Amino acid sequence: MNLTQRPPRSLRILLGGYALLPRLLDKCRAEIAGTSGEYHYNCPLDQHFFKFTGVDHEALKAEVAKGLGDGELLEWITANAEHQRTPWEIRQWSDYQQNRTPDSDGETRGFFSEMLNNLSTTREDITTWADLLDLDDYVTFGGKA
Repeated sequence: MNLTQRPPRSLRILLGGYALLPRLLDKCRAEIAGTSGEYHYNCPLDQHFFKFTGVDHEALKAEVAKGLGDGELLEWITANAEHQRTPWEIRQWSDYQQNRTPDSDGETRGFFSEMLNNLSTTREDITTWADLLDLDDYVTFGGKA
């Protein structure tokens, strides 16, 4: 996974029903390979997944370093999650993550607005973190906002 050549998967992509998981696995693989570019594993976004599952980010990184595929990593996560979640809990959490907007505090809203303004001053349809990250990934690799 070389994130200097292409972005990680969208946080909208699911693995085992989990939003964020494929993206954080891509970032982890790239970090291990030394090709993460501007992407960071265990960033605040990734930490939402770790908090929800109770999986330790360093333990997961050690499993990723073994060269396991997504399916094998999902099995490991299921077996090692501190918080065992039902499919409906995972679905609800993933829906929330995919549609999460910036918190109403000024700092978070300001960060979101600044990031968006750096990408586009005309895109009024960008309202969620997923929207913003998808746009950022697109623009970073040559797309026009």
